[in-house]
Amino acid sequence: MADEPLVVAEALTKRYGTAQALAGLDLEVPAGTVCGLLGPNGAGKTTAVRILATLADADSGRARIAGYDVARQPDQVRARIGLAGQYAAVDEKLTGRGNLRLFGRLCHLSRRDARRRADELLERFGLVEAADRPVQGYSGGMRRRLDLITSLILRPQVLFLDEPTTGLDPRSRGEIWDAVRELVADGTTVLLTTQYLDEADRLADGIAVVDHGRVIATGTPDALKASIGDRLDVHLEDPAMAPGAAGVLHALAGSYPALDGGRLSVPVAGGTVRLADVVRELDRAGVAVGDVALRRPTLDEVFLRLTGLPAEDADAASGREDGPGGGAARDNGTEREKETVR
Repeated sequence: MADEPLVVAEALTKRYGTAQALAGLDLEVPAGTVCGLLGPNGAGKTTAVRILATLADADSGRARIAGYDVARQPDQVRARIGLAGQYAAVDEKLTGRGNLRLFGRLCHLSRRDARRRADELLERFGLVEAADRPVQGYSGGMRRRLDLITSLILRPQVLFLDEPTTGLDPRSRGEIWDAVRELVADGTTVLLTTQYLDEADRLADGIAVVDHGRVIATGTPDALKASIGDRLDVHLEDPAMAPGAAGVLHALAGSYPALDGGRLSVPVAGGTVRLADVVRELDRAGVAVGDVALRRPTLDEVFLRLTGLPAEDADAASGREDGPGGGAARDNGTEREKETVR
């Protein structure tokens, strides 16, 4: 298994009562990369992370971390992983330095080594100036950074991050992103669950989309976007010209566009439509346009196409994540498509 990915899950299943949290999940994460685990609420993301982190047992299937079996060799696995959850798990009454030293001792470091490791991490992640202040006076971003680095006390090979920037402002999110990039540059492998698709787009080398307890798509962000094709957007100067413009776009792209206000949008296969042809044919039809553009789809659109649920609604669809009593309330009947103009 010398060339095996650092994180491997094979046909994992997990049931909570009548709810099927995982239904044969397969996953591979190469060493030194960030894998973004995306999916609607109740899709199985957190259950998968809990099993991989030895916090829950699978009903069937196998999982390995750095070649060690998660179920049969949990101590070996725990020595190689770190976990930062959705909420900061630090003691607000202690200082930042005190928290790190405490975690060091809990990880069985000697007092001297715990002090030295705390100082190293505070310096590396820019918390030296705040190190001797009680954590209750930290900003949200500083608390999340401190929580992140407590999971690095033992220099884990694999770091599980469960929605690490939830509720943070853009500047604090950027600081966490920088910290994650630095870790990966040093060789740490990261499995990231996030509700922010732009976060996955910026950080992840590979993405696994989970739905109904299975991985339904994998690939780099760019490959997943390319898989659903580009889109042609036409902004009309006069929305009343939409029917005529729709006929032109249908003739060029082979399908009728969706109308959103004064914008027409239609999917196109890569390289099959040229902007010059679009502009010429619209002009010939007497349609005045404000702008015409070909664009690559966003991860939000990929998410919608794969799961049938808009990304902004995915985590609001259910009161809580997968687990006992969990499960997504799905809007399977619609993708909230805009009006189609014919």
